[in-house]
Amino acid sequence: MRNGARIDQTDARLLLALAERPRATAIALAEQTGLSRNTVQARLAKLEQQGVLDSPERQIPPAMLGYPLTAFITVQVTQRRLDEVAGALAAFPEVLQVQGVSGQVDLLVHVVSADADDLYRIAGQVLAI
Repeated sequence: MRNGARIDQTDARLLLALAERPRATAIALAEQTGLSRNTVQARLAKLEQQGVLDSPERQIPPAMLGYPLTAFITVQVTQRRLDEVAGALAAFPEVLQVQGVSGQVDLLVHVVSADADDLYRIAGQVLAI
């Protein structure tokens, strides 16, 4: 965890309850854990600040936006150009995530596309970088 932060038994109870019901409200988590609502809200805020929890934003499935095909593109990069490549990939709305990989390739690029032809277009653009 960031900054050497530790979780105690109360945090652990709260995290387990949240793992069971990720969309539970603070009131529901309070009932489930036997903690007060104020304690739950304060603990969740602290855990978010410490980097234990990601933001609770809801994500829209790509298929609902016209991108039913998901694929991964492997990319080899000249190391001194890594920042440039990362910036260029960030400009593609079809790129969902980029992961660094050790081995034969350097990046694993998670993309979405409308169909196979669209995937071919996107892959060509990514590899052209």
